[in-house]
Amino acid sequence: SLLACGICQGSAQMDITSLTGVVGQQSLLVIENAPEDVQEYSWHRGANDTEENLIISYNATSHSQQKGPMYSGRESVISTGALLIEESRLNDTGNYTVRAAAINDTQRATGWLEVQEFETPGISVNTSIVLEDVDSVAAICHTNNTEVQWYVAHTLVSSSERTAISPDTKTLIIKRVKNYDSPLQCGVKIVLGTVIQRSELIYLTMAYGPSYVMILSEPRNDNGILPAEIGSQVEMVCVFNGAPESKYRWIHNGSLLSFSEKNITLPSLTWDQMGRYRCIVENNLTHLTLYKEVQVQRPRVCTWRRHLFRDPTPDPLHHRKRSADLGESRYRSLWAQGGTPAGDWDSKTSTNLRKGGRTRRGRDQPATGLSGVIWANK
Repeated sequence: SLLACGICQGSAQMDITSLTGVVGQQSLLVIENAPEDVQEYSWHRGANDTEENLIISYNATSHSQQKGPMYSGRESVISTGALLIEESRLNDTGNYTVRAAAINDTQRATGWLEVQEFETPGISVNTSIVLEDVDSVAAICHTNNTEVQWYVAHTLVSSSERTAISPDTKTLIIKRVKNYDSPLQCGVKIVLGTVIQRSELIYLTMAYGPSYVMILSEPRNDNGILPAEIGSQVEMVCVFNGAPESKYRWIHNGSLLSFSEKNITLPSLTWDQMGRYRCIVENNLTHLTLYKEVQVQRPRVCTWRRHLFRDPTPDPLHHRKRSADLGESRYRSLWAQGGTPAGDWDSKTSTNLRKGGRTRRGRDQPATGLSGVIWANK
């Protein structure tokens, strides 16, 4: 901890006030009652303003700074003439003198800065591995300070529905811990309550899931079907949401495979590698187990064909009109079922068959299994 105090040289005279001072923090030596027309501020280490103990000077007109023999690399002068010391140290304790040179006057002031180191509070938790939305965690801040502040995920918190702070403010309890309730940290107020000294950060390990499992693959699988040709490369990756990293098991056609990685690569697919693959994900902390399956098989190819023996006008409706113009009144259509003519129908019936219907001329003729249509003049 740091404690800073100033020595006033007179109510009507310029003086110095130290506003902050913490080891590792900034210390600011502020000038009060300075002349309005100051041209230059110069800060010195000690009780006098000799050139030998000059730290740094600041030209208020050009806004330039000149470093002196006592400059440590941590000092600077801001526009108001105040001296800013970065990362204050215990040996920064002592007298500081400022000289303010105005157009018609030059004034001096000396102040004492005392730097003290305060103890950093400690922090501990009853457990660092918790089940999300199930477990509670208790954190204790180890300090003699009676004004402790608590931070969850770097945000200052107070007692609420899920958090409770003890009357002495040294204990924090979080109920039904969420995955965003980390890290934890406590802090205490020092130097007249203007500075917060914080403890180290405590990170919690959240255990949750899995709530779903997916198998990503190349080639891509659709609704659990992974089409692949013999000799091609197949890749499968098992993914899930949860923590910590879970254990993987793979089963192929009912047989447990000998490895436990999340991915499988088949460089050259064989017949023996075809079939059903199941990825099982098991979280030992949450005791939850889920699995997903894909079927590796050859791509399905549609083999039906439609053969058309072309009349000069293959469209039956257009053909009907053209034949009517030629005085022809009837057509014969032969539907081949398995390559064999299935019977004689007129053109209207043939159109119905092409739409998948049924017709009857002496007997019922099914619409399934038809592989072609022949249009011809009778």
